[in-house]
Parts: sequence; structure tokens; C-alpha cells
Amino acid sequence: MRQVQPPAVHVPALHAHAMDELRYIRKTMERAGSFTAVPGWGGVMMGITAVVAAVIASRQIQPQAWISVWLREAVIASSIGLYTLIRKAHAVKMPLLSGPGLRFFLSFSPPLIVGALLTVGLYRAEAFRLIPGMWLLLYGTGVVTGGAFSVKVVPVMGLCFIGCGAVALFSSFALGNWFMAASFGGLQIAFGAMIARRFGG
Repeated sequence: MRQVQPPAVHVPALHAHAMDELRYIRKTMERAGSFTAVPGWGGVMMGITAVVAAVIASRQIQPQAWISVWLREAVIASSIGLYTLIRKAHAVKMPLLSGPGLRFFLSFSPPLIVGALLTVGLYRAEAFRLIPGMWLLLYGTGVVTGGAFSVKVVPVMGLCFIGCGAVALFSSFALGNWFMAASFGGLQIAFGAMIARRFGG
């Protein structure tokens, strides 16, 4: 009697299935481990206020008045950045005080605190020429270290700030103002628009 063979069943290779699963797990972990709430359009607005501040600061005769203009700009820009960051984090349902959000802040904050302390020290020593470069270097450092827990374009922006700060540190005080405009203004606008287009507002 002739035996009938059952139809062959195609079974996907175990290796291919395992690789698909690993790719899915890796992408999920990358999304969970990255702080994606960095504001794009908020960065653009921060850049615009910095350009305005640079124009106003360039008209100041006394270094103390120049510093006052930029400190006020820092308060305005920080308020814009914090508000838009909280709003974006809420929109993407990302907690700010745990996981990648907490790591971002813990890495971003120390260079800014150091910058505030050095500002007081340099102001008291009347070493005004060093302040623009120091601000750019430490802000860039904060963006690089915080950006290690964010999307890849963020630490690249920080490196650009560090580059501008390195040149500003050895430039005149007047040129320092325009390095500030190019960085806190131009770079912030360019990278903010890039982040908004690629990763949402």
C-alpha cells in the first residue's frame, strides 16, 4: 500500500526569528534609554532671544552692563527652555524625574552650576574678557554630557558650543559678544529647527 506523505510545512529558520526579536528588543531599549523631550521650537525661540540680547549687549559701554544684559537673557532663555521641555515631555509621556530624564538633568546641571560660580569669581576679579568663552565652554559641556542620554544631534550641538567657546576664550571681550550671538543665537536656532523637524517640537 502506497503511503501518502503530509504536505511540507515551511518553518522559518530559528536564527532569523531570533535576530528579528533581538533587533526589536534593542530598538525598544534605545527608545526607553533616550531622553527625547529636548525641545526643538523652544530652542529656536531661545536662539532668537539670544540674538536680540547680543544686539542690546553690544551697545553697552561698561562690562558690568553687558553681563547684566546676558544674565537677564539667561533667565528668559532658561524659562523658555524649561517650559517647552516640560510641555514636550508631557506630550510624549516621558517622566522628567526618573529614567533618562533624571540622567539628563544630573549630567546637564553640574557644568551650569560651575559656570555660575566661575561667573561670580571672574566678575569679582574683573576678568570680564574670559566670561563669554567660559559660558560657551561650560554650556557646551553640559549639552554634551546631558546629550549622552538624548538623541545624537544634541551632543553634536554641544561640541559646536565648545568649539566656539575655545576661540572666544582667547578673543577680545567685544568679539566674545558676537561668539555668544553665533552660538546661543545661531547654533541654538539651527539645531533647534533640526530637532523639531526630526524628533517633533
